[in-house]
Amino acid sequence: VQLQASGGGLVQAGGSLRLSCAASGSISGINIMSWYRQAPGKQRDVVATISNGGRTNYVDSVKGRFTIFRDNAKNTLYLQMNSLKPEDSAVYYCAAQFDGLWGQGTLVTVSS
Repeated sequence: VQLQASGGGLVQAGGSLRLSCAASGSISGINIMSWYRQAPGKQRDVVATISNGGRTNYVDSVKGRFTIFRDNAKNTLYLQMNSLKPEDSAVYYCAAQFDGLWGQGTLVTVSS
């Protein structure tokens, strides 16, 4: 299975973006899937995680603004990002990290 992230772009502060992560195969057997982000000069950190049962976790800085969800029928993971801030600017990666799967990253830039 390969993961391909898309949906990044340039948006003004306060705007919204939806990231998608399309898998080349079934994700129904993958329990934990996540979105990570890496800003220039910083380490890659987890942003949000979802289990196959729908349990979600978020880093404090995005709680109430970002929503992670998955559609196993479409083999796709999503990240809905609202009320974006300049500090959300980063390359966003989707991952099934415990299965060793990583997407290629999609750049999100939020202008002030």
